[in-house]
Amino acid sequence: MVLDAVRVPIVQAPLAGGASTPALTAAVVEAGAFGFVAAGYRTPEALGEDIAAVRAATDGAFGVNLFVPGAATDPAAYAAHMAALEEEARRAGVALGEPRFEDDGWQAKLALLADDPVAVVSFTFGCPSADVVRRLQAVGSEVWVTVTDPEEALQAAAAGADALVAQGIEAGGHRASFVDADGAGEYGLLALLQVLRARIELPLVGSGGIAGGRAVAAVLCAGARAAQVGTAFMRCPEAGTSEPHREALSTRTPTRLTRAFTGRQARGIANRFLREHSADAPVAYPEIHHATAPLRAAARAAGDAESINLWAGQTHELAGELPAAEVVARMAAEAAEALTSAAAALR
Repeated sequence: MVLDAVRVPIVQAPLAGGASTPALTAAVVEAGAFGFVAAGYRTPEALGEDIAAVRAATDGAFGVNLFVPGAATDPAAYAAHMAALEEEARRAGVALGEPRFEDDGWQAKLALLADDPVAVVSFTFGCPSADVVRRLQAVGSEVWVTVTDPEEALQAAAAGADALVAQGIEAGGHRASFVDADGAGEYGLLALLQVLRARIELPLVGSGGIAGGRAVAAVLCAGARAAQVGTAFMRCPEAGTSEPHREALSTRTPTRLTRAFTGRQARGIANRFLREHSADAPVAYPEIHHATAPLRAAARAAGDAESINLWAGQTHELAGELPAAEVVARMAAEAAEALTSAAAALR
């Protein structure tokens, strides 16, 4: 398994939508951990360029994360939400985007990764078919599937996954649940790891609210092979995080789950837009993502943190403004110290 050759049992989460950069992935890999390139929201051509940029910066192994496409939503389901967003658009002086369905270049990205394999291909928002899993494994890639409950884990195991990324409810950004429904994937990370470990033999990677080495130690003790870390890397200089987002991460403002920005449940720092539009936001991804894209772009350009999706895990206030290599080194040292202290307490 790829993780057997990784010196530090830390995985950099894909961070699709802005924070992900080839520089961040390469820096994490060079520091002895495992990094991911986010394919989400990137064209197949741009994804190929990102993969090439990481390869130019490091000889180490890394992965690519793909979004599993869902199905189109009936426009009637989001008509009321679109009407509510019109006032936002007028205030911002922009037009709403077209609320369209698309599959994020699914087939083209699979073809790219079959022709130009990486060490790991991970999946979010669903489980790839067994045929897709076998196709990637045949070219030497491991397949990891992100799950939020035991039933999803069993489905991924049946499809032939090599490992599972267990995403707890604490995690920032989009929920990885196969079906975006209220109440889906409500397990906290430690609870989820324990249940999965009891039911399934596949290697586990724990994800959600991991901001320091003590949390890394905790998920290792709970049965994970590695800890996946996202928010803790978002203030690194190598990350592409916008300035208003970086500033919000350093605050103590709590997070909430919302569909207001994209039509899919995600965890972000509570701001005006989230508070005003969450209650009536529909299940309609990626239609609402495309509709609000011009609003979010204008707000980022204006430095308006009250109108953008401030994706973040529940421990975001602990994220430091450090180079990625220092984040990895600090977490590794803290984890080793925590494990030694825990062992001493049991003597």
